[in-house]
Amino acid sequence: MSEDINPILQEWDKDPNSDKIRMITGADGRDKIQIRIKFGLLQMESDGRPDGKRPYGKESLLEHYLSLIEIYKKEYGNDDGFTLDNHDCERLRDESIQYYHRYVTLFELSDYRRAERDTARNLRVLALLKKYAELQDDANSLEQYKPYITMMNARSKAILLMKEDKYGDALTSINKAINSIIDFYRESNYDEKKIEESQELKILRESAIDIRNKWESK
Repeated sequence: MSEDINPILQEWDKDPNSDKIRMITGADGRDKIQIRIKFGLLQMESDGRPDGKRPYGKESLLEHYLSLIEIYKKEYGNDDGFTLDNHDCERLRDESIQYYHRYVTLFELSDYRRAERDTARNLRVLALLKKYAELQDDANSLEQYKPYITMMNARSKAILLMKEDKYGDALTSINKAINSIIDFYRESNYDEKKIEESQELKILRESAIDIRNKWESK
């Protein structure tokens, strides 16, 4: 098989209505995400780790470190004293970037179930760093992204619920995320004016209005 990807690019570009992002079935029968860029394309796995790797035989580094915590608990009775050093945290941060690129892409593809899964996964990484990072800088290193991830998670969840005609549950999901983000900002000592200027809160409040309107028109 030729290693030249030009035939793929030329076929893609023949269609003037083709999107820059698409889901394809790979040679292994698994769904892949492809993104057309100026000089080629990017490809990610749609399930498992985006780059297809299985560190330490686990689905991801997150799963690896969670398994280490369970081993530690069995040995010592609890997780007191378990820590993640700077290298561990850096590896988790790098991995979470892969999932960020994927869930943004999944949202564009309207694959909200996978987008909800990946955003929930990255929220678990934030919680893991917050609880176990040896250094305070590492513990807080991804906290600034919590409102955005929370927003994307809630929107994905709400869209899935609306597809099942569960408008009340969808609205609850959005309102829960709004309250969670406000609590986060206040705990981070943001002033009320800055909180009200949050783009994440603005988008979620607009989503809540949209849900109510669709619910009332049913």
